[in-house]
Amino acid sequence: MKRLFFVIIVVVIFMGSSPAFAHVPYLEHIDFTQEQPFEVRKSIEQSIAVYAWLEFKDSSYTEDIDVYTFKLTAPTRVFVQCLVPECDRYKEFLPWFAIVGPDLPEPGYTLPFDLPPGYGAVVVENYEPGEDRPTFYEPFGDKSYYQGGEFDKTLDAPGTYYIYFWDPYNLGGDYVAVLGYEETWDFDDIIRALIYTPMIRRDKELHTDCH
Repeated sequence: MKRLFFVIIVVVIFMGSSPAFAHVPYLEHIDFTQEQPFEVRKSIEQSIAVYAWLEFKDSSYTEDIDVYTFKLTAPTRVFVQCLVPECDRYKEFLPWFAIVGPDLPEPGYTLPFDLPPGYGAVVVENYEPGEDRPTFYEPFGDKSYYQGGEFDKTLDAPGTYYIYFWDPYNLGGDYVAVLGYEETWDFDDIIRALIYTPMIRRDKELHTDCH
């Protein structure tokens, strides 16, 4: 009974939170690659926050690219945002991302990955190095974040889409991929939040000291 009461309280807190704070949390336990991307299994409209990272330049990787994928069967609003923890280490960490899918335009950039045949891409840049970035405080994780690039558009063509995150300056670091805008929760999402939120509050998702 006590456990059920606690879960009900958590549901009320999450459902009553502001849109900016109502993301279902996920952690990158293994690298999201083209061969093993993060797959959005529910709906790209559901608001989730994936706490991930791009390898540092002094690691064994020369360039790390994280890959996410989702499927559309009808015109759907797609929201993607890039956040970076606010700390001295990440003042110049400015990840970009690209939405890749059918019927999208030629990107107009030299991309660090190959496009599937017949696919185009929309590249979303971050702020320029040295430029002031807006920040906000996220109370559940007890952290402040730099706001980065944002994509918010209805995509019409059905098919499989990809989202690629990379660091064009090859510095590497922790970031949050926010996918979706709709705050919907089921029981599994609540359990996930109960497990991961305390970890995030203890900086267990980070790969550097942000204090």
